[in-house]
Amino acid sequence: MDNYRQDAELFLGGISVISDDLISFVKQDLKVFGIGVAFFLVVTLSIIFRKIRWVLLPMLCCVFATISMMGLLGMFGWKVTVISSNFISLQLIITMAITIHLIVRYQDLLLNKPEADQRQLILETVRLMLTPCLYAAFTTIAGFSSLLLCDILPVRTFGWMMSAGIVVSLIVTFLFFPAGLMLLGKEAPQVIKTKRFSFTSFLGRFTEAHGRLILIGSCLILIMNVLGMTRLVVENSFINYFKDTTEIYRGLKVIDEKLGGTTPLDVIVEIDGPDTPIAVAADKTEEPGGEEFEKFDEFEEGNDEKYWFTADRMAQATKIHDYLDSLPEIGKVLSLATMLKMAAKLNNGQPLDNFQLALVYSELPQKFKRIILKPYVSPQHNQLRYSIRVKDSEKSLRRDALLKKIRHDLVNKLGLKEEKVHLAGMLVLYNNMLQSLFESQILTLGVVLLALLGMFLILFRSLKLALIALAPNLLAISVVLGVMGWLKIPLDMMTITIAAISIGIAVDNTIHYIYRFRHEFQSETGYIKTALQCHGSIGRAMYYTSLTIIIGFSILALSNFIPSIYFGLLTALAMFIALLAALTLLPQLIVTFKPFGPDKSVIRT
Repeated sequence: MDNYRQDAELFLGGISVISDDLISFVKQDLKVFGIGVAFFLVVTLSIIFRKIRWVLLPMLCCVFATISMMGLLGMFGWKVTVISSNFISLQLIITMAITIHLIVRYQDLLLNKPEADQRQLILETVRLMLTPCLYAAFTTIAGFSSLLLCDILPVRTFGWMMSAGIVVSLIVTFLFFPAGLMLLGKEAPQVIKTKRFSFTSFLGRFTEAHGRLILIGSCLILIMNVLGMTRLVVENSFINYFKDTTEIYRGLKVIDEKLGGTTPLDVIVEIDGPDTPIAVAADKTEEPGGEEFEKFDEFEEGNDEKYWFTADRMAQATKIHDYLDSLPEIGKVLSLATMLKMAAKLNNGQPLDNFQLALVYSELPQKFKRIILKPYVSPQHNQLRYSIRVKDSEKSLRRDALLKKIRHDLVNKLGLKEEKVHLAGMLVLYNNMLQSLFESQILTLGVVLLALLGMFLILFRSLKLALIALAPNLLAISVVLGVMGWLKIPLDMMTITIAAISIGIAVDNTIHYIYRFRHEFQSETGYIKTALQCHGSIGRAMYYTSLTIIIGFSILALSNFIPSIYFGLLTALAMFIALLAALTLLPQLIVTFKPFGPDKSVIRT
């Protein structure tokens, strides 16, 4: 095409181009997103910790975990698809989150026990962090495992990939981090400046002063977003997958609007015909005396397909063609009726009768029969095929409703039997995938919430504490799905995984906070003081990890693939809401319901 662009305005489109460009964009996103995430992780670590060891060690852990996971993918033969294309970035982010928690815990121990040697500090860090990290890993795996319930194979494979990746990250980090830190030696204790962590301190003071407002506001936000979730749709179009500056968008738009549509749909109908092949074509005529005799057509040839083409059948074929062509979502229709309309024009506008149809069929050369008849009619099976292209950019297009309407009208308005109407093609395949995505979203969301509740019950051994732990994660995912509903962002093959990913990663904050709160509560005087203490300790680690995750996913906004942009920005939004909920709603629920027993400060008073 490049050799002829000076001669004409050329466009490239179609299903094959969509498939090829999807793969190209995914490969490009893997490079851009992977490099971008790594760069921003280095910058973020440098700003937060301001020491080369706390940049080098976490990045090495991320590199080793990612390489190990890529090796497992090759061993198990798991192919990277559009859905699983972000696994490298997720691997980097999950590994980084674990290492940041280890760094912050090590720094706290170093500040509180400056006399301890390096080995003792590292052992204490690993001992204190292994349990909450294991808890967080199990619940994250539970989140990703919900994808295994989906009917779409690439989604299930993505669930397996990320579950295995979390295990790899956990093992590699807890082996490599302490070993590397031991080799680096003990650093001088660093006094933490309060002003550097004003965000978590502000949230702690805000929670203390406005606890009731937080509870009421969270309930209102949840209700509003549940209403938004009822507006979720799965309708999407291929053309909307790409930015309007890309060549594929321009090509698809021209083909869709001016050249008959993009997405193929085949409608195959079985019309009434003889139960056995026609042996002779004869009309029975009754004499006045009651005797019957057979009047044979002079063109009769035994067992010949030409007698299948009768005027009544051709009229029915044309009627079906005209109905399909009248639908606004349908661009171009090709069928046997296309040839019949051309023949009628040559016949002074009159449809061909039985004799003319048989004559035309007999005289038509075989090579033309293969071109204009064979793709659209099968006399042996009494079948007609209508090759349709649907306008993918039509704003009124609702694939599922369109397919149901076609099937309903062919049966109830045109008199065909339901079992003799068959719909096939790319439109049906794509619609089935979209409907499966919608059902899977509801199923996976329900299953992941039940799984997390079960995991919390096992981990904390308290129903009250399990429900408290579930609340901030439920709020985070409701905000994301609610925003999608209110903004009419459709569910597709990328955004379907947001619920599982968001809950799977966000739940780490909840577990780390509750685990630290329970530990600190044993030595502090009450719930409020313990919450403020946790905001200054584990709250810092939660803030750092969430910040790196938000920045990392936001890089997907640079993609040319629209679902990847939505995926990155919505996941970043989920992480931000999860952080706010974990540092406001979660401590307020703990203070309100007191799952660890009576308030010690009240008892002492």
